[in-house]
Amino acid sequence: MKRRTFIKSATATAIALGTVPAGVFASPRYSYDELIGKGDPELFGEGINLRRKAWEAFLKMKNDAAKEGLDIKIVSGYRDFYHQKRIWERKYERYTRDGLTPEQAIAKIIEYSTIPGTSRHHWATDIDIIDGAASYSGDVLEADKFHGDGPFRPLKEWLDENVTKYGFYMVYTDKPGRKGFKYEPWHYSYAPVSIPMLREYEKLGIKKIITAEKVAGASHFTDAFIAKYKNENVLDINPELIP
Repeated sequence: MKRRTFIKSATATAIALGTVPAGVFASPRYSYDELIGKGDPELFGEGINLRRKAWEAFLKMKNDAAKEGLDIKIVSGYRDFYHQKRIWERKYERYTRDGLTPEQAIAKIIEYSTIPGTSRHHWATDIDIIDGAASYSGDVLEADKFHGDGPFRPLKEWLDENVTKYGFYMVYTDKPGRKGFKYEPWHYSYAPVSIPMLREYEKLGIKKIITAEKVAGASHFTDAFIAKYKNENVLDINPELIP
């Protein structure tokens, strides 16, 4: 049973993160298991599931947004390796059953979903968020819901103006020419922790991770595919989140 620490009352410590001092990014050591989602991180916040600093910053952001009538709701926080593996294998099975080749199925999955062991959600620093106060239907994680007449447009506009004050940055932006995962206006990362974790993660070697951790379709992960996946899906992200 994985350990969970749920803190149900708001912290009394005020967090002002308008700028993040360089020293915040001093790189601690993280284990292999922790970096690929098989560790046992101490998680905070019932229904939030983040590392302490990320949780505290999120609470500050959530409370400030509430003053503007917005209810920042996390629909996905920490996901362990096994959760990500279930997502991956469910999609792989469905796509191949529907007639796609293994290579086509993998290409379709990695439009939005990561190979188990490579998800930023393994770090308990990243969140997928919506406005819980808005009226909506269907799949909430759709880009058009955050623009135009979409129900989450007011939240997106507030985040564009304020989110970096709390140390969070959008991961998969709509910057022209960016490759890898498609645009996700709902996915944010707590930089003071995720940057040093990415630095440590890179030292592990993507090839080692995704070949050692057996998942459906792994026999089709060629060297060329792995190199492309690393450069585009793992590292072609918001430059503010690169070590």
